[in-house]
Amino acid sequence: MTITTPYSFFEDQLFVDLEPVFGVPLFLKCEAFNFAGSVKLKAGISMVEGAEEAGVLKPGSAMVESSSGNLGVALSMIAAAKGYDFVCVTDSKCNATTRRIMEALGAQVHTITHALSDADGGMLGARISYVKTLCASDDRFVWLNQYSNPLNSEAHFRRTGPAIATTFPELDVLFVGAGTTGTLMGCARYMREWERPVHVVAVDVVGSVTFGKEAGKRMIPGLGTAVRPPQLDESIVDEVVWVEEPDTLRACHEMAKHGYLFGGSTGTVVHAAVKWLKENKVDGRTAVAIAPDLGDRYTESVYNREWIEKYFGKEILDAVSS
Repeated sequence: MTITTPYSFFEDQLFVDLEPVFGVPLFLKCEAFNFAGSVKLKAGISMVEGAEEAGVLKPGSAMVESSSGNLGVALSMIAAAKGYDFVCVTDSKCNATTRRIMEALGAQVHTITHALSDADGGMLGARISYVKTLCASDDRFVWLNQYSNPLNSEAHFRRTGPAIATTFPELDVLFVGAGTTGTLMGCARYMREWERPVHVVAVDVVGSVTFGKEAGKRMIPGLGTAVRPPQLDESIVDEVVWVEEPDTLRACHEMAKHGYLFGGSTGTVVHAAVKWLKENKVDGRTAVAIAPDLGDRYTESVYNREWIEKYFGKEILDAVSS
C-alpha cells in the first residue's frame, strides 16, 4: 500500500477476541491504527473536507476546535498536511503526552484551567466559550464544532458501521462509548437501517450529563460530557450502561496484563460490555465493542501508579496492581 497523505490510511478490519482475557464472547474493534492514533481521524477528515466543500474552510483559514485530546491530534495532523493553522482548546485533564503530540504537529494548544459552573457546562462550557470568543475576534477562524456537526456521525455511518457489519454479519450486540456521540449516533443509525436487528448499548461515565444524570467529577478524558451533545438521539439507542472510573482502570490494567495497552475510553467500554454480557448470559450471540484508541497517551495517567493513587486512592492502586 502506498499513500500520499497521512489522513488517507485507515485500518478498519482489526478486531481482538477478548474472550481469553475476560471469559465472555466479545470482539473489540481497534480504531487506533492510523496516523492520528484514534477513531477521531474519521470524524476529523469528514468535518474538514465538508467545510472545504462548503467554502467555509479555504486557504488562509485557521481551524479551531474544543477537544479533550484525540480529535485535537487528528485535526493537528490534518491541518499540518493541508497547510492550515490550528488551535486546539483543551483543559487540564488533557494528557501531557497528547498536548505534546499536537504541538509537535504544529498546533497551538490553549489549555482552559477554570471551569464554569455545572449549570453552564463546567470545563467543556468554558472551552466552548473560549472557542466562540476566538472566532468572534478574527474571521479567519473556523470552528468545526464536533458537538453538533452532522459530518461527525456521518463518518461512522459511512465507515465504522459498515466495517463491523461486513466482518460480523451475525452481529447481535454493539457497545459504543458516548462522548460527543458522533461514533455512537453514526453506528446506531447504520444498525437501525441494516437488515439485521442489533441491540445497541451506549456506554457513559458516572459524572457525565449526556443521558440525563447529574454532573460529577471525572478525571479520565474521552467519554462523558458536561454538556448534553446536540446530536444525541436517544431513540436509536436501546440501552445505556454507566461506568465508574475505578472500573475503567481495572479493565485497562487487566488487558495490559495480557499485552493489550488500550486507552481509558476503551477500558470504560470494555468494562461495560463484559459486565453486560455476564449479566445477560449471551452464550451463542455475537458481541462487538469499539476501542477508540491505544494506551500510549495514558502512561502518565491511567497507567501511572502515582496518578492513580493521587486521584483514586491506594485501594484502587492495589487492586489494579495485583
